[in-house]
Amino acid sequence: MKGIILAGGSATRLYPLSKAISKQIMPVYDKPMIYYPLSTLMLAGIREVLIISTPRDLPMFRELLGDGSRIGMRLEYKIQEVPNGLAQAFVLGKDFLAGGPGCLILGDNLFYGQSFTKMLRSAVHSLDPEHPMPEHVHPAHEHAIHKEETIALGKGACIFGYEVQDPRAYGVVEFDAEGKVLSLEEKPQQPKSNYAVPGLYFYDKRVCEKAAALKPSARGEYEITDLNKLYMEEGTLQVKLFGRGFAWLDTGNCDSLLEAGNFIATIQNRQGFYVSCIEEIAWRNGWITTEQLRELGNEMSKTSYGQYLLRLAK
Repeated sequence: MKGIILAGGSATRLYPLSKAISKQIMPVYDKPMIYYPLSTLMLAGIREVLIISTPRDLPMFRELLGDGSRIGMRLEYKIQEVPNGLAQAFVLGKDFLAGGPGCLILGDNLFYGQSFTKMLRSAVHSLDPEHPMPEHVHPAHEHAIHKEETIALGKGACIFGYEVQDPRAYGVVEFDAEGKVLSLEEKPQQPKSNYAVPGLYFYDKRVCEKAAALKPSARGEYEITDLNKLYMEEGTLQVKLFGRGFAWLDTGNCDSLLEAGNFIATIQNRQGFYVSCIEEIAWRNGWITTEQLRELGNEMSKTSYGQYLLRLAK
């Protein structure tokens, strides 16, 4: 399975911060925001990732992350000229996915909690059986959920649900006891459940074909909810739930950006390990050697981030 990070948009709610720089380049405590969705894909075992962004911002992501080889990955880049909806990622990413399954994550979504890696690997394996389920997941990778069973889809899609007090500002998912999705609504005035849908989606190999068949919504965009409804209507859309104690943070305004940074700072300073450290995840996944990890640490040895990598490499 391959991954797509959608890191476009103008982020007007963050003006003037975002007037000259991409929101996904901004710091969430000690790392650029894009490290967090990238680390989610890495925890899922995904090594090939397409980053989609605006003509203005894409060069910054190239400079920051390069071709991915430094962390044992392959990164590609694609321009989205106009933000025409989340589902357009699978039209732009058709050649990259090359007829295979894909995962889409939004560039401003941050996930943290227990058993996250196991949950991600389960979702990937259920849609891509050739993707191996690990026999053991390192404790440092445990970042999100509650249910741990694999959904045996064969084909279809997997989305996630996060319980919120007031779901009217989100896409809302209704589901049965087996996790089969019954309805999807976008910002409903009378929600059928309290579960919002975060910006993380897994799809089978038919996703590009289905995305290409979508028609623009009333606001002129290709909606991810409409794509999910195609899977729901054929009975192959499943939902996994993030449980109590799990954190899903989005960084759409200045207050939420500050809250996310404070959250990461608290976790790291209290527990001593780093959240969404892409070099550590690559090393624990076996994608880079200890010597390569040490070299990456030496490049940043004047920072606490680099010193953390050097401690791991001892």
